[in-house]
Amino acid sequence: MKIAVYPGSFDPVTKGHLDIIERASKLFDHVIVTVMFNQSKAPMFSPDERIALLEKTTSHLSNVSVDKHMGLLIDYLKLKEARILVKGLRAISDFEAEFQMASVNQKLCKEIETVFIMTRTDYMYLSSSIVKEVASFGGDISDFVTEEVKNAIFKKIGG
Repeated sequence: MKIAVYPGSFDPVTKGHLDIIERASKLFDHVIVTVMFNQSKAPMFSPDERIALLEKTTSHLSNVSVDKHMGLLIDYLKLKEARILVKGLRAISDFEAEFQMASVNQKLCKEIETVFIMTRTDYMYLSSSIVKEVASFGGDISDFVTEEVKNAIFKKIGG
């Protein structure tokens, strides 16, 4: 069974994330979407809230599960017996950073392969940070996130 892990902060999950998850679910037997902890970011949603939003957003995908991990990603892949790491790419700048991380991961564990999935052009500009910024000014984020995620964001910011 080919198990792939798609890690990220998913704060919040966007339609761009969902596009990568849906496409990865067609390539691999099982995809584990893993909420990772980034200590340099101040998240809007708790890890459990992000998991709940991801589970609702991906409920139509029978071969996708959602989990969380704090620590080294390579250790998580070993724990889950996964050998494939899925990363979405929006622009050249993403590639440079992700290529560096893929090289480090390969050095730490030679069995791990990183698969890059290019985002659709509809989502090239999209990031969780942009979604939160637009929402904070009362902007329409309907094209960026699902209705459930939109409602959760506006509930958080009091809009």
